[in-house]
Amino acid sequence: MGFRQIRTSDITGATIDDNKVITVVVRAAGKQFDTTAEEIAPLKRVTNVVQLELKHANGKTEEILVDKADFDKLVTADVLKRADSLRGRRQGYSPKNGG
Repeated sequence: MGFRQIRTSDITGATIDDNKVITVVVRAAGKQFDTTAEEIAPLKRVTNVVQLELKHANGKTEEILVDKADFDKLVTADVLKRADSLRGRRQGYSPKNGG
């Protein structure tokens, strides 16, 4: 005897073929759900935005979207070129001397 898993849309409850499933992650809510491209087609895509994650000194984090033109005025390409990568250690940090 075998088992068959049937995927369904969390939006409409309709059965979804495995090759058409899209998992949507809602970062701000910390949630995810399954749907299809057709079901989310009415959502208008926003372009020319930059997604930022703000990490506050008190440990709070928040994600925001800002206009790309405004971001580019404030944070020049040179600033981004010099900025630390998300991977590896920050520039100038040494574990031997704590910074």
